[in-house]
Amino acid sequence: MNSPIRFAALAVMLSLVFTQPLRAAGQGVSGRAEAGATKTTLDAAEQNTSSPVTIRVATFNIEDLRTEELVEPISDRVRQAAEVIQRIRPNIILINELAYDMKGGPGFNEDAGPGANAGRLADLLATEIREGVAPLSMNVFTADTNTGRASGFDLDRNGEIVSLIPPPSMEQTDEARAFGGDAWGFGTFPGQYGMALLVDDRLKIRDKYVRTFRLFPWSRMPNALLPERSPEEGEEASEAPLMWYEGEAGTLFRLSSKSHWDIPVELPNGSVVHVLASHPTPPAFDGDEARNRKRNHDEIRFWADYIDNAEYILDDNRRPGGLPARSHFVIVGDLNADPDEGSSWNDPIGEFLLGSRWIGPDPSPTSPLSVEGLDADDTARFGLRVDYVLPSKTLEVTRTGVWRYPVRADGSFPSDHFPVWADLVVPPKP
Repeated sequence: MNSPIRFAALAVMLSLVFTQPLRAAGQGVSGRAEAGATKTTLDAAEQNTSSPVTIRVATFNIEDLRTEELVEPISDRVRQAAEVIQRIRPNIILINELAYDMKGGPGFNEDAGPGANAGRLADLLATEIREGVAPLSMNVFTADTNTGRASGFDLDRNGEIVSLIPPPSMEQTDEARAFGGDAWGFGTFPGQYGMALLVDDRLKIRDKYVRTFRLFPWSRMPNALLPERSPEEGEEASEAPLMWYEGEAGTLFRLSSKSHWDIPVELPNGSVVHVLASHPTPPAFDGDEARNRKRNHDEIRFWADYIDNAEYILDDNRRPGGLPARSHFVIVGDLNADPDEGSSWNDPIGEFLLGSRWIGPDPSPTSPLSVEGLDADDTARFGLRVDYVLPSKTLEVTRTGVWRYPVRADGSFPSDHFPVWADLVVPPKP
C-alpha cells in the first residue's frame, strides 16, 4: 500500500490545489471565466436557477478503513487520504471500504451510535491538514452493509455454520475467513468494507427519497446467474441443476455484497442528480461454481436494470421499480471489474454500463502520472481499472482524472486504490 510512487517535480505536485469546482457552467477548472462565458459565481447561481452548474464527482476506496484510524490519535494514513480528497476538491464523493461502525465491530462506541465513521471523516475534512490546502465542508449519508452480517446459513458449504464474530485482527485468520464465508457479504466483522457518501454542504441530500437495496434477494432478479454446484459424495445426480444456495438460504440470499444506494442530490439550480453507489464483490476467491464472479456480474447488471426502470426491482422499503426516465444520474464506486482485462464474468461493465442507452460515452479517466506496471487508466495498484464515475447522457463531462499523486515526500499513498473524478455539467431544472 505504501510503496513509493516516483515522479519528477514532487514539490510542484505538493503545491497543486484544485479550485472548488462547483460553479456556473462556462468557467474553466481554474475558476477563471472563459472568454465570453458568464462570470456568475456560485452565490449568484444559487439565486439564478436558470444556469447550468458544474460539479466534481469522485469515488475513492480507502482500503479497509476502520474506526481505530478515525479516532484520536487519527492515523497518518487517514490524514493523507483526507488531504488527497481536499486537493481533489469534490462536491460529491463516495468512499468505499469505510467501516460502518456498529455493534460487534472493533472500536464501536455506543454513545456515538452506528455509522459514526462517516461523520468522523467529514469532521477531519473540515480541518486544515496542510497549510494552503483549504478544508471541505460536507454532509454525509451512510447506511448499513451486508458485509460481516451473519446469515445463519452455511453459505460457503464447508459443513458448518459460523455466526460467532471472531476477535478483531488486521490479519484474515482461518477463524475470520470462516465467519466471513457465512456472512451475507464477506467481512470479518459487522460493517467492514462499508460505504459513505460525502456531499458539499451547498448541495442538498434529499433524505426522504433515498432508496437502498441491501436486502434485495438475488433470486428475484430475472435470469439471475445463480451459482450451481456439482453433486456431492453420495448425492444422486439430477436433471435439474443443483444450486449452491439452496432452500431458504437461496430464497433470502442477497444480491448486494455491501449494498446498492440511490441517493438524490439537489443542486442550487433545482436539478437533482441521483448518485447510484455500490461496491460489488471481487470476481475471485471462489471455485468452479463461480459464485463471486457471477454475483459481481449481477451486482453490476442491477444498475443497468435500475436505470431502465425494471419492474422487478424492490427497495428495502418495499417500493417497486427503478429510476424514472430522463433522470440525471451518476454511477460511482469500486465495481471490481475491468472492461479490458481481469477475471470478470463476461465483461459486465462493457455489456451493461458502457453499452447502456442511458449512460453517456465512457469518460475514460486516466492519470498523467506514470507508475511502473500500471496502464494510464488503471485505478488500483493491482493493475486494473475498477473504480468508476459514469454519468447519464443528460450530463456533459468536461474533465476527468485518476489521482495518483501522493501528498507525502516519501511517495507513499494511503490506499491500494486511486481516486477517480469527473467534472459534470448539470443543466437547470426545466
